[in-house]
Amino acid sequence: MATRKPQKARTLRSKIIYTGPVFGIRRDELVEPGGVRTTREMITHSGSVVVLPVLPDGRVLLIRQYRHAARQFLWELVAGRIDEGESPRKAAARELMEESGYRAKHFQIFLDFYPSPGFLEEKMFILLAAGLSEGIAQPEEDEKIESRAYGRKELEQMIQKRIIRDGKTIAGLLYYFRFLSRED
Repeated sequence: MATRKPQKARTLRSKIIYTGPVFGIRRDELVEPGGVRTTREMITHSGSVVVLPVLPDGRVLLIRQYRHAARQFLWELVAGRIDEGESPRKAAARELMEESGYRAKHFQIFLDFYPSPGFLEEKMFILLAAGLSEGIAQPEEDEKIESRAYGRKELEQMIQKRIIRDGKTIAGLLYYFRFLSRED
């Protein structure tokens, strides 16, 4: 069976609508690969990292913070934006230290995905952090974060009971448990 060469969209016009410190908005007029002429408004984003820190005893560290878009406190994996010029590993090390105080000897990207590709250009990288050593968290001025370590069974129950409601955290934990964890 012959492999088809992927078709690309043809951008006819592009206009920056908004540029902010976290994201931007761009309006593109284009012809999509199937021939459809359309206008798409896209949120531009530099990408982000999600860190799954595994302690020596196998427990996973989560953080809890207020998320205004959800109007509630959420339990999540450590995460943050990739700054200009940063690699995912460098961003993961920075975010892990800022939000939890931990440092890791090893980071391994085990999953990358687009959280909402209909309008968001952000790509997320989920990294396993191992060889952890404890330190003092250095959250940004507007971050009030608590952290706690959980075992696999507790985390699976928290997902099942909808205590963990953050999509990147659910994806990262379930992928880790299914494909990477040595614990049964």
